[in-house]
Amino acid sequence: MPLIELIETALSDPDPDGPVRWRMIELLQQQGDLETFTEARRLCAAGSVSERLLGVDIMGRLCAFRDRTLPVLRFLAASESDPMVLFSVLIAFGHLGDPRSLPSVIELASHADPRVRYGAAYALPNVVGNPPDPAGMSALRMLSRDVDDDVADWATLGVALASGSKVDDVGR
Repeated sequence: MPLIELIETALSDPDPDGPVRWRMIELLQQQGDLETFTEARRLCAAGSVSERLLGVDIMGRLCAFRDRTLPVLRFLAASESDPMVLFSVLIAFGHLGDPRSLPSVIELASHADPRVRYGAAYALPNVVGNPPDPAGMSALRMLSRDVDDDVADWATLGVALASGSKVDDVGR
């Protein structure tokens, strides 16, 4: 299927978690070429939330273009206002697992929207580095005390994963 058809089909699914949309993203990931990256980058600059969201979701799965993707995602992390796009940026950071995204993730860890904080809790254990960055671990610990139970639970698991502790030992 041509690139534009894959993009249009993905955009036609109104559900950001929809199976059609994610099947198209999977096919775009398999293509994984410069043309796909370029189209994803263009989508990230689009006027509509659904296009930016799709662009971010594609970029987060193009590991071969990590060095080109990180500046785009870091720009969006600093400039985007839509919580779902920010959530997807954080999930993309987590997928890419690059410590260069850590400052952006730490900044978003205190966002007002729990979806964004959840994304930060997901990303942090993947980007804190080895050995874990102290500021990243501090952000994870802060999130483990979040008022939103899902955020707190994910961050607690993240603390355990990043520090090598058993999950049962994290709260002690």
